[in-house]
Amino acid sequence: MGEIIGTGVDVIEISRIRRAVERWGEDFLRHIFTDRERRRLLTYKRPYPHYAVRFAAKEAVYKALPCQEEVGWKDLEILNDDQGRPYVLCHRKDFSGRIFISLSHSRDYAVASAIITEG
Repeated sequence: MGEIIGTGVDVIEISRIRRAVERWGEDFLRHIFTDRERRRLLTYKRPYPHYAVRFAAKEAVYKALPCQEEVGWKDLEILNDDQGRPYVLCHRKDFSGRIFISLSHSRDYAVASAIITEG
């Protein structure tokens, strides 16, 4: 697996993301999420928990990265594999580590954790 070089966790109220989407709409979503993420999130009947948990995932990964100031929202893409497991694509060419994430949400909160290991 490689040596752990960073860990991060984030929890967010789903209502906070709902208010941001209601206030800023597509501008907010385009700022935070890639086109592919937005297309996937629009398939959910109730998208706010899914927006929130992916927002939390990006925050958790950001906290775990050693080069935080150089990473933008869309440099990190939270996707799901064919079995539904979440994974992260980091679009930074200078990143060579591996990112492991775990996502969960309840009615009111979303939480994500991230572990980053060397290559």
